[in-house]
Amino acid sequence: MQAELQHDAQTYGEYYAAVDLGSNSFHMVIVHVVNGSVQIIGKIKQKVRLAAGLDENFALDENSMERGWNCLQVFSERLQDIPPSNIRIVATATLRLATNAHVFIRKAEQVLNHKLDVISGEEEARQIYLGVAYTSANQGNSLVIDIGGASTEIIIGNDMQPIHLKSLDMGCVTFMERYFQDGDITQDNFDKAKQAAHALIANVADAFLCFDWDNCLGASGTPQAITEILVAQGISDAIRIDYLYHLEKQCIECSTMQSLDIDGLEESRKAIFPSGLAILIALFEAFNIQHMNISGGALREGLIYGMLDNVTENDRRQQTLNQTKHRYHIDTSHANTVKQVASLLCHQLCAQQNICHLDTETILGAASQLHEIGLHIEYKRHHEHGEYLLSHIDLPGFTRLQRTAIRDLVAQHRLNINTKNFDKYHADYQPMLKGLLRILRLSVVLCLRRQNKHIPELRLLCEEDKWTLRFPEGWLKAHPLINAELANECWLQHKAGFELICE
Repeated sequence: MQAELQHDAQTYGEYYAAVDLGSNSFHMVIVHVVNGSVQIIGKIKQKVRLAAGLDENFALDENSMERGWNCLQVFSERLQDIPPSNIRIVATATLRLATNAHVFIRKAEQVLNHKLDVISGEEEARQIYLGVAYTSANQGNSLVIDIGGASTEIIIGNDMQPIHLKSLDMGCVTFMERYFQDGDITQDNFDKAKQAAHALIANVADAFLCFDWDNCLGASGTPQAITEILVAQGISDAIRIDYLYHLEKQCIECSTMQSLDIDGLEESRKAIFPSGLAILIALFEAFNIQHMNISGGALREGLIYGMLDNVTENDRRQQTLNQTKHRYHIDTSHANTVKQVASLLCHQLCAQQNICHLDTETILGAASQLHEIGLHIEYKRHHEHGEYLLSHIDLPGFTRLQRTAIRDLVAQHRLNINTKNFDKYHADYQPMLKGLLRILRLSVVLCLRRQNKHIPELRLLCEEDKWTLRFPEGWLKAHPLINAELANECWLQHKAGFELICE
């Protein structure tokens, strides 16, 4: 039987589990690993609010411990099917603080039949960064922030390497108990919470401000809740300080937790939302954060990837794209040709117009490689099928905003253009996305014959929305099919308010 199980693992992959006993929620994630491909196959989350059970002497009350043990009883059944060596269970801030943590841990380990590690704040920050780095690849230095129930982790890192990290004793549950305990949401409560957060941040701020960072990523919790609110309200954008101030005002207008009603805010997060928001506002102000995107993972993902020694492809984005192309039978050679043409035109556009951002090539490159994903369903409306698929599949390595932009480019890479689809983006991103859409559409037409040898030298001249695409003399006449398609594309772009000349 053991030989059969070993053969099974070699053939069908292995299963891993990570359990995070957080101060607000307990989480479990199960993944299946086959040939280096990591697939999440199960997630369980339960609101335990362990930190709410801490009294003034930092002792956990019996009720909070019972909530935790009951949750772990549910988790334990699923863990029975996974090899013990493939399981990692950690506890964070509340069990670091609790004077009677040993009581909870002893019974928790009996329930789980597995060792539980209470990790330090620094180790938690390191694991969070690894989870973010594996799932949300970014170029240059990144500032990563994770607001938990009883602690907030702040990390500066580059690629897979955390450079500087800190864990602060402030979280959405402990701040709720301290500043919003009576259920009232007032300006005074918000101000006190923000002042307390600023006081804690001030002790570490200088060490972070001496670094330059290109990206700011929020890991789970409050940033995730705010992003869900923005999506529900039709806003495709990163988190910005103006949005946070507006949400603070909305909370205060609701006046009580019981009457807190913000479109997109889940019922289960209402009680801890104002306190988490106050902490996030203080972080934005202290670090002068311009915008924050949501990461694809955090502590649990860091634990999972830390157990794996067979994930060798360092570029998480390209790994994701390769796996997606394989899964949906995308013509890789053609996709790469479209990407090459699109990159060439993009470089010329960015050299002439100041509309490009750090993730311009990331978004265009992914959209170019995935523009035919909808062919997996059928041809006639494959751009719409592509939009649907990219709305529902995960793309590890890309932020939520990047995934949304990739989807919207693929959705309009052929047939009519509706520029109103970009109105939901921040004004800073709209010119770039419109430019990338025009480039993607041109690249698809130019690669119509699906062979590299038919791609000429191209020169793109851009004067605001008027573009001129120049070809070698006689090329268009020698390629009547592509010439006809380009003429049609000129007409479609004209209808959308753009001017395109091919000569």
